Amino acid sequence: MQRGEVIVRFEKVSFGFGIKKPILDVASFSVRRGTKIAFMGQNGAGKSTIFGLVTKANEPESGVISLAQGLTIAVGRQVIPRDELDLTVREFFEKVFPQKVYDIDPRIDAVLEVVNLAADHDKVIRAFSGGQQARLLLACALIQDPDILLLDEPTNNLDKSGIAHLTKFLVEYKKTCIVISHDADFLNSFTDGVLYLDIHTQKVEQYVGNYSDVVKEIALRVEKEIRKNALLEKEIQENKDKSNFFANKGGQMRMVAKRMREKAAEMEEAKVDVRKEDKTIRSFVIPAQSEISGELLKITSFLTIKDHKPVERKGKVSLRKDQHLLLCGPNGIGKTTLLESLASGTAKGSIISPGVRVGYYRQDFSNLDFDKTAGQELLAVMDRPFEEAMRSCAAGFLITGEMINTKIGNLSEGQKGLVAFARLVLLKPGLLILDEPTNHINFRHLPVIAKALDKYEGAMILVSHVPDFVSQIRIDEVLDLER
Repeated sequence: MQRGEVIVRFEKVSFGFGIKKPILDVASFSVRRGTKIAFMGQNGAGKSTIFGLVTKANEPESGVISLAQGLTIAVGRQVIPRDELDLTVREFFEKVFPQKVYDIDPRIDAVLEVVNLAADHDKVIRAFSGGQQARLLLACALIQDPDILLLDEPTNNLDKSGIAHLTKFLVEYKKTCIVISHDADFLNSFTDGVLYLDIHTQKVEQYVGNYSDVVKEIALRVEKEIRKNALLEKEIQENKDKSNFFANKGGQMRMVAKRMREKAAEMEEAKVDVRKEDKTIRSFVIPAQSEISGELLKITSFLTIKDHKPVERKGKVSLRKDQHLLLCGPNGIGKTTLLESLASGTAKGSIISPGVRVGYYRQDFSNLDFDKTAGQELLAVMDRPFEEAMRSCAAGFLITGEMINTKIGNLSEGQKGLVAFARLVLLKPGLLILDEPTNHINFRHLPVIAKALDKYEGAMILVSHVPDFVSQIRIDEVLDLER
């Protein structure tokens, strides 16, 4: 099969989850063999759903999806499903094959080497850190050796070396790859085309070039469309003024006035629907708990992981109001474990002062109740549950309409992240614990979130592998678990 042939084609495809959640409306696009495509769009636009249409997990309502004969497809998922967390590494990889594979161990070792992860095949998935689980998800797609690799937010939870490793792999990758990501630098390093799912028109726009090229192209097009509309608007007004003038003259002039009105109507039709850019969340403040003072958190010792074993380390960290701590170290060293134990009050060698409310942003959102609606979860953290105040706060995070009444488990990962931030605003914590708060979040929202964290006046502990995001936040102290 030659490189460059079309291997995926969507022709006038429509798909949605009922009338209130349209995702595609008579959309057409194609993917050629050997290309590396960035798949962009707003949180909740339906990018992961379109991956489901490609793999036939979802069926279109109308239109045709054509795949090249014998095409094999593998998806690198965003998160490991809860029912797979208690599988061993071997069972996790075996699950992707329809039949039993007898030589699976050497194949597992080969793909784990590609993602730079050493792992015992009998180790349970739950025991791995978020960054290590991200590598396992990628390896799980690679072991299938597919014609098309679909990657859904593959950089989430990866540290600097993990992202560098993945980037090198994708640059050298010879097959077709479509990647959903909000990381512009990562996408620019290997993509040669962009598919953009417009949440407003439910169409997929196709561009050649990397992500930065496409952003410039869209900006120029919007500018051109605005200029064209302004000129048409001026002409329309002139025609309307003239038609009013001639209409008042009576007789033959009424026909002239009618033609003028018709011309104005034609020009109204010719106006271009200017692209509605992705909405950005409103600026927000996370109010700090007011009635507390003095030392809020004290850490004298903590556990790190070295050679797969926990090692106790001495430390001296004291956090008061308006002090921000950055917790850093490579994937698998124990950052998430430390944050979990602090949030649950079970950390040995650490004391949180009595009465301090802890706001915890978990990277896997498992502290949200997946069976409750977004509205119920937000009301649950308010000291006085007041529906109007909850809805007002939620709207700032683009949680409106149907989304308020949608169960957390049915939201996209990005939408869960926005619910988690709205929850922190309503909780008014004294201690804020944030584990990879950029994961799954649309890049347009990140400067707004960084500004809110920078101005937060309570005590804060932050874990993030995104240097550009961290650089926008005031950090008073750093605890490096590797040193």
